[in-house]
Amino acid sequence: MNDFKIGVIADSFRVGIDESIQKAANIGAQGLQLYATFGEMSPEKLSDRRKREILDRIESNGMVVSAICGDMGGHGFEVANDNVIRIEKSKRIMELAKELKCNIVTTHIGVVPSSESHPRWTILAEACETLGKFAQDMGSYFAIETGPEKAVVLKKFLETLSSKGLAVNFDPANLVMVTGDDPVEGVRVLKDYIVHTHAKDGIMIKQTDPEIIYNYFAEGGIEDINLKDYFLETPLGEGRVDFTSYLKVLGELGFNGFLTIEREVGSSPEADIKLAVNFLRRLIEK
Repeated sequence: MNDFKIGVIADSFRVGIDESIQKAANIGAQGLQLYATFGEMSPEKLSDRRKREILDRIESNGMVVSAICGDMGGHGFEVANDNVIRIEKSKRIMELAKELKCNIVTTHIGVVPSSESHPRWTILAEACETLGKFAQDMGSYFAIETGPEKAVVLKKFLETLSSKGLAVNFDPANLVMVTGDDPVEGVRVLKDYIVHTHAKDGIMIKQTDPEIIYNYFAEGGIEDINLKDYFLETPLGEGRVDFTSYLKVLGELGFNGFLTIEREVGSSPEADIKLAVNFLRRLIEK
């Protein structure tokens, strides 16, 4: 039996933080991933008292903070003129994570181009090098989420950077739905960088350039496309992620961290999350 831990993204319950903590505890989650880029959880709004209260509530329910999501949306770190502000906010989010006894901050950085000669490569590399060094100095990880590019491209990008504070938040469904990449092989490719994972499932309906999909998200959906024509997020076990093989290779390569359930669609998120917990437990116990 693999020693995986089951987590939940608090925002997947679509209720406030206090209620999310209780709902996660009720379904037997061992950890919570918290968004910290907007609303009550943003670093500039959280008082020290409220931080302690949230952490106490999580710990008193037998859980930990598995990761903090520092995703600010938009184009990630693709736009050089935006990056001074985004880097500084990311640093504050990493500091908040430490206060919540967590050393992993996850985010989408944008779409990594396949060629180092692309001007966006340098912009992303400079931002990630800065944030990776900041994380390293804190004993933390700045974890890039998989999805906008194939695993081999992300690995090549990470290999050109010197910071040991850069890591990967592995989301198998993003690879399946957007790039058409194989998550099992993706784990083998990125094995040296994975510090946290998302448990999510989905299917690709029609292949397209991932930049079109992520530009749609970044621009607030102004492009004239219908995402349902391209991919569909599904409950765990109903998509194209081969979770049996995926968890097997994660375990074989030494990962024993969190499988953090993310449910971004559907009318019954709590019910879907409960099903996901039970689904993962059955696989883990085999």
